[in-house]
Amino acid sequence: MQTLLLNSDDVDENARMDRVIDAVRGAFTAYERGNAKMPPKSYIDLPEYNGDFRSMPAYLDVRTEDTAEDAGWDAAGIKWVNVHTDNPTDHDLPTVMGTMIYSDPETAFPLAILDGTTLTMKRTGAAAAVATDHLAVPDATSLGIVGAGVQSYTQLDAIAEVRDIEEVVISDLDEERVADFIDAFEGRFDVRAGSIAEAGHCDILSTVTPVETPIVGPDDVGEHTHINAMGADAAGKHELADDLLLDATVVIDDHEQCTHSGEINVPYAAGTLTDADIYGEIGEIVVGNRPGRDDGVEGVTVFDSTGLAIQDVAAARVVYEQADAHDNGYPFDLLGLAE
Repeated sequence: MQTLLLNSDDVDENARMDRVIDAVRGAFTAYERGNAKMPPKSYIDLPEYNGDFRSMPAYLDVRTEDTAEDAGWDAAGIKWVNVHTDNPTDHDLPTVMGTMIYSDPETAFPLAILDGTTLTMKRTGAAAAVATDHLAVPDATSLGIVGAGVQSYTQLDAIAEVRDIEEVVISDLDEERVADFIDAFEGRFDVRAGSIAEAGHCDILSTVTPVETPIVGPDDVGEHTHINAMGADAAGKHELADDLLLDATVVIDDHEQCTHSGEINVPYAAGTLTDADIYGEIGEIVVGNRPGRDDGVEGVTVFDSTGLAIQDVAAARVVYEQADAHDNGYPFDLLGLAE
């Protein structure tokens, strides 16, 4: 047996967004029903390098009734990812890099080693799409995005799979990044630059910034806007004002991660926001244990997404299966077992 090496281009080519969305939906379902194992994300802080490492292992068992595929499946893997803030200026390297090891759950054989950075972008967009599908108004046609970095692209790609997006408002202080985003989607959507308030008054808003001082307040969003708060992934990060969160229906991906490093981590640590202010986890809505927008939830909704290892494993399976079927990637004898 050989291990498949999949670089960034391979991951991008084989991560079909519709399938990744279905896989992530299945992962949320498995987690909610107790059919997944996901230890807490572990951190190795390296202040001497102004960075950290994060370890994210998971196993999930998606049953036949919980997937659009003909049969159920299980998958296992681990993502090793970093955040080194000085990399771009000091080393000409990305701030965030990730490596995913995707394994056969039965034998533990390493089926693939994948670029985890592109994989993260794809599954993050897919998670927002799942939340949007359950929490945004059914006839949503406009999407606002605050932050024109790499994550903004997959937010639009993924959300457009679950809603008929026509108008997109992109807001960022970096005019060059805004121009690049508009150019990338020219001809596919009506995309324009706008203020945070213009983006926030769309039917759907995705925030993808690393800020620690909130930039979106109650007056910046519409009466029924659904917000995907995607930027906070570490303690201290905070995109949405406390009064906005307190007035909204807040849905999280995982209680431990969100209260530690998600959008709600700052007000939660201060006691401003408590468990009573959290509506539920996205898995509860996906499986029907809590109502979503179609079942009576009204007003502003917020999805606090920290990113879960089960999402990475689910997306990695999609990439591996597609690449293996189409002879993509670079097979090699990692364990020296070839005859």
